Amino acid sequence: MTGDEFREAVLDVVGLVPPGWVTTYGDIAEYLGHGGPRQVAQVMAREGAAVPWWRVVRADGSLPVHLAERAIAEYAAEGTPTIRQESGRFRIDMRRGRWSGEV
Repeated sequence: MTGDEFREAVLDVVGLVPPGWVTTYGDIAEYLGHGGPRQVAQVMAREGAAVPWWRVVRADGSLPVHLAERAIAEYAAEGTPTIRQESGRFRIDMRRGRWSGEV
């Protein structure tokens, strides 16, 4: 798979994640059978604005701090299950909100 093919495949998979659900960088790499979480994160950092980027999170259900505030409104609108932590930050409830990969 070339770099451009990988980029397109990552963005295509993100587009498949239904509203109210999330997937992880590692899940996408596994789904594609190519690359790893860091490679997926690199694609999302460069091209993620073209897709529902808030539906891709870290394995623990969190987003980088600089994206979290923008994402919370999307999660609320879509009904994505979140957990508010003692620190006031939030993360996704991965048991209830992790997409299985089924379309």
